[in-house]
Amino acid sequence: MQVYFDFKDYRVKRPIITIGAFDGVHLGHYEILKSLCTTAGEKEGESLVLTFWPHPRMILDKDNSIKLLNTLEEKIALFEKAGVENLVILTFNKTFSDLSYSEFIKTVLVEKLNVFHLIVGYNHHFGKNREGNYDKISEYALTFGFTSEKLDVKYIENVKVSSSLIRDALLKGDVDLANRQLGYEYSITGRVIPGDKIGRTIGFPTANISVNHDFKLIPHNGVYAVYVTVENKNIKGMMNIGVRPSINSDAKLTLEVHLFNFSGDIYGKDITVHFKRWIRQEMHFENIEQLTKQLNIDKTEISNILGE
Repeated sequence: MQVYFDFKDYRVKRPIITIGAFDGVHLGHYEILKSLCTTAGEKEGESLVLTFWPHPRMILDKDNSIKLLNTLEEKIALFEKAGVENLVILTFNKTFSDLSYSEFIKTVLVEKLNVFHLIVGYNHHFGKNREGNYDKISEYALTFGFTSEKLDVKYIENVKVSSSLIRDALLKGDVDLANRQLGYEYSITGRVIPGDKIGRTIGFPTANISVNHDFKLIPHNGVYAVYVTVENKNIKGMMNIGVRPSINSDAKLTLEVHLFNFSGDIYGKDITVHFKRWIRQEMHFENIEQLTKQLNIDKTEISNILGE
């Protein structure tokens, strides 16, 4: 896949284009990407995704509090996995957000990208104040000589697929719903940092993780069944997200994962945690013995889940 961050070296033959923020690159997005690639083949053109970074809501939301499902690196990898041939990533800032829909179509889609055919989702809006829609696209397609189409909404088990729903599900600990809508297991990548090493004294050494991006969504507090990618190997494990009320009282959020049947020094290395299932809420224990007993129960349950 060819990735462009500007138009300087842009060379695409008969570009078949879709546009969007694509946070999550979920199954609804995948339907668009599948149609994009199929149409590119039929029209003897090249598939092209036009997306934006930072996410528009990170610039336009007044409180700037949105948490994202993907980092830019993750999103690029998901586009490539979907078979997209070309990816254009434009910097989204206040100046760009002030472009009217007509200016966007004329200067970006037509003059810069030389659009041949445009595919958008069922509720696509664009341009200043989101005033552009498919009716406007159809009108300008006639003016500038390109074709266009709009795709229907995607449902999974009678539930509309959306990035917002996936975010809400993860914030409630509903990993099953989130993963079904994503079409893959939600993950976070972070660097292993030193902890207080209490876990190793009770037989549950953990890797404490510092997430690489502060805008990345962290799922609901609790214990999870996970797979962990460490140096290109997938290892079963259990993860705790929370404030560890049995250990300290400073209420600082920690992310720590216990890797099953693993030994090795991974301090300072990046690892990726893939969430399989939420097990239980974080709990307070009166003593280390109670904590250790529960951790053994959790490990047995998670081993059964991951062994399926």
